[in-house]
Amino acid sequence: MIRLFDYFRSSASYRVRIGLNLKGVDYERVDIALLEGKQREADNLARNPQGFVPTLAIDGHELTQSLAILDYLDARFPEPPFVSKDPARRAKTLAQALLIACDIHPLNNLRVLGYLKNELGVDQAARDDWYRHWVREGFAALERMAEGSGLYLGGDTPDLADICLVPQMFNARRLELDLTPFPTLVRIDAALQALPAFAAAHPERVA
Repeated sequence: MIRLFDYFRSSASYRVRIGLNLKGVDYERVDIALLEGKQREADNLARNPQGFVPTLAIDGHELTQSLAILDYLDARFPEPPFVSKDPARRAKTLAQALLIACDIHPLNNLRVLGYLKNELGVDQAARDDWYRHWVREGFAALERMAEGSGLYLGGDTPDLADICLVPQMFNARRLELDLTPFPTLVRIDAALQALPAFAAAHPERVA
């Protein structure tokens, strides 16, 4: 049995759920309650030394880091592909995906927000402003990169960048970011959420 150790509202876990669904891979979810600190308990640290989610237990491996997991899935289950074999198209997809996964998301995850609160004494309103600032800055660049993409960031079929986009859009709405300046991203997100693989991975569907 393939097991995904995740948390329903974790962006990284959400990405992997989408990826598994797109590949048609059956799996069992094992919830790691982040708000209760379960990610720092010994059993989770044994499988994920960073004390993060997700971890995917598959083929005798315990894989960590969402983009590494998605890369494994793409190699293990080639169809549908997450990245193009065309070098230029592949580079564009990776640039978009990494903008979200490396430049937006890490600044806004639970441990960073917790540090702002507990170590630096930043109040809730200021933490929310911090969150929205970095998402807004990243989305402004991604909106320009997305122009002319087609139905999805990946064109006619979703790709790795689309897998990263939808969870970040979910979080942006949860933190009440004004998405009016990003009409292309809003359009693409709506088209993606209409797909069964994306809809089934939504936090409200798995909580």
